[in-house]
Amino acid sequence: MPPLRLVFLGSDSIALPLLEWLSGEGKVFAEVVAVFTQPDRPAGRGQKVTANAIKTWALARGLPIFQPEKLTEDVRQQLAAFGAEVALVMAYGHILKDDFIATPRLGTLNLHTSILPKYRGASPIQTAIAKGESETGVTLMRVVRKLDAGPIADVERVAIQKLDTALDVETKLAAACVPLLARALPKLRAGALATVPQDEARATFCRKLVKEDGALDFSEPATVLAARINGLYPWPACSVEIAGQVIKIGLADAKDEMTQVAAGMVVAADATGLSVATGKGILRLLKLQRPGGKMLPTAEFLRGFPVTIGTALSSTPMKSLVAREPFKRATE
Repeated sequence: MPPLRLVFLGSDSIALPLLEWLSGEGKVFAEVVAVFTQPDRPAGRGQKVTANAIKTWALARGLPIFQPEKLTEDVRQQLAAFGAEVALVMAYGHILKDDFIATPRLGTLNLHTSILPKYRGASPIQTAIAKGESETGVTLMRVVRKLDAGPIADVERVAIQKLDTALDVETKLAAACVPLLARALPKLRAGALATVPQDEARATFCRKLVKEDGALDFSEPATVLAARINGLYPWPACSVEIAGQVIKIGLADAKDEMTQVAAGMVVAADATGLSVATGKGILRLLKLQRPGGKMLPTAEFLRGFPVTIGTALSSTPMKSLVAREPFKRATE
């Protein structure tokens, strides 16, 4: 049985392991015949217009590349011209219309980085960690117009360890796409890829993150704060102001210790971390970065930036990352 003709739609480096697999061992199941990705955008401190990782991957393999600002009828016809039997979407950045979804003979599939129906939306990796989940995963589903609501074909689960950041979990999820597709593509090719509808009553939604989400409210429990810090690293990254400087936090954990001091007060600054009193327990800040510096283990950071015990860190209310309905605006 010949491999399926597959068009890939994506814009984020998280998809590179699955694309590498498709160009190697996985090409017996599907052949990538074209790539659709976001237009080149300004990136980095210099805001230089740069190709994203998916375009760079496709260029190296001589694949046709399309970067439309909008998915017009002309774009749909370009998709149809490749005779694609299936379209595979992961972190693309465009909403697909019904006619576009239906153009490939076997339809359009999406890889979403949560265990649906939980954490539909824009920031499932960060939100799962920030909410203290012990596992997450990649869900393969058929695409429908409603946000991340399509019927589910399969899920590959991964564990979230106590000190995992969003970067760590993203790496795990990128790798998890490979066994997921290795199971699904032979079934799809044989016309035997079954799906089950999502339970709408269990659906939750996460939103696009903004810089202000890095605020911390020390009246919250230490476990809540540590999960949020780790989930939001490397972006937008949580921070505190010390001696007039904004200090970025790269890693944290929580200790179940009682303290009589006010929430937000530094109670220790040593090789074990910068310890801060919270509404319940002690928050240990394990990696810190000053403006213009490198992210350092706290013991090393404190050698060049000493922090006095008794220093009071100010609190800022933290906006919710999850809702029962889709967020209307990025800052809700």
